[in-house]
Amino acid sequence: MTHLVTGTLEDGLATITLNRPEAGNAMSWELIDGFSHVVERLTGTPGVRAVLIRAEGKNFCVGGDIRSFASESDPAGFIERLARRLHEGLALLAQHPAPIIVAAQGASAGAGLSLVASGDVVLVGRSASFAMAYTGIGLTADGGATWLLPRLIGLRATQEMAYLGRRLDAAEAVDLGLATRAIADETLTEEAAAIATRIAAGPTGAFGGVKRLLAQSYVTSLPNHLDAEATAIGVAMAGADAREGVAAFLERRKATYHGV
Repeated sequence: MTHLVTGTLEDGLATITLNRPEAGNAMSWELIDGFSHVVERLTGTPGVRAVLIRAEGKNFCVGGDIRSFASESDPAGFIERLARRLHEGLALLAQHPAPIIVAAQGASAGAGLSLVASGDVVLVGRSASFAMAYTGIGLTADGGATWLLPRLIGLRATQEMAYLGRRLDAAEAVDLGLATRAIADETLTEEAAAIATRIAAGPTGAFGGVKRLLAQSYVTSLPNHLDAEATAIGVAMAGADAREGVAAFLERRKATYHGV
């Protein structure tokens, strides 16, 4: 039932749309499996230079479909399988060189919050809100929330969201570092598409190199990281995009990148 998630690719921009608006894009098995199928297809397609994740309806994603979990004969086994399937898609996005842009309106809770946190650039409507929600029904987190949130908003704010149920509004999300910027709700879709299109036209190899270096910075020493930076900038300089960027700078013109 991949119609619950659609995926398109145009001019280097892959757009993934959650399409279960009547249920707040709650994550049923069908939606999660559809999401990971779309991610697998798009990340396996040459020419993807940016990925935009968006959602139809009032809410970005209200989290897991609790009714569907509860109706399973083995809810514990089911929710673990569901989490692992979601994680397959999220891991592919994290490993792909293309920057991930997320556009979130309304409520993002549970795994919806995790999906927001996974973005490299996160654009939110001014009426957006964010909650962990898991512990409110006696569950731990998934989707990378306990890895991403401490790095984005800090340990104390993450603990407050987990233990005290703190809900962030759009302004707080920007101030704490969960979101990149807040945008008027009525123009979120248009502005997110414009920003994603701009990124898709950029130096994809350099973006991918920076994405890898940022991820590695959490698990390596400074001397090792400096060595990795030196290697990466040499690799980038050998690429066509760097040659074009340098030439455009010297010639005082706008660079035209091809993502190589």
